[in-house]
Amino acid sequence: MPGTPYIVSDVMTPTVAAIGRGAAFKEIVQLMQDWKVSALPVIEGEGRVVGVVSEADLLPKEEFRDSDPDRSTQLHRLSDLAKAGALTAGELMTSPALTVHPDTTLAQAARTMARAKVKRLPVVDAVGLLQGVVSRSDLLKVFLRTDEEIAEEVRREVVSYLFPSPDSSVRVEVLDGVVKLAGQVRDTSLVPVAARLVRAVEGVVDVAFDLTRVPPAQE
Repeated sequence: MPGTPYIVSDVMTPTVAAIGRGAAFKEIVQLMQDWKVSALPVIEGEGRVVGVVSEADLLPKEEFRDSDPDRSTQLHRLSDLAKAGALTAGELMTSPALTVHPDTTLAQAARTMARAKVKRLPVVDAVGLLQGVVSRSDLLKVFLRTDEEIAEEVRREVVSYLFPSPDSSVRVEVLDGVVKLAGQVRDTSLVPVAARLVRAVEGVVDVAFDLTRVPPAQE
């Protein structure tokens, strides 16, 4: 079966900037600029994550700076209006924080980001202590694997499992992350299974097949 999937701890950034509840508005903006990030975890005590402040939490202060919201805006954007008047991280942050654990798979982390429409997630241990941050760009690092690395894993974890020789003769070719399996196999009904397993290999962009059934005379 395919090897163990990559997990968040494989790609996350372990050294990250964080702020306390009392961090001032301008301090938060400056820290984001210095670290070139769009969000900062808010921690307390020994490093327990209690919230996250993002650029979206800061923007209402500029949006409503010189405006007088009408009644409809006041009713529908109470949270943003409150943040427009906020001065500290504790008042600005989104809490509880959406987090992931170091052993979360990259696929699970990607789904969490997509559903929540966020770019970064704090990584915490079992008791909620900050371990690092994982971003969208971190999740894409698996696509930097070389074609040779991908081909070797596909041969070892998929082809040798589904199409062992001498019954089958399958070549694995990989170009820019696209895997192609070519050759002869005894059981073509396994091709859909192979497609699923190959796509599960980290770094695979797509998969194609040029497989034919071993002629009866050779079986």
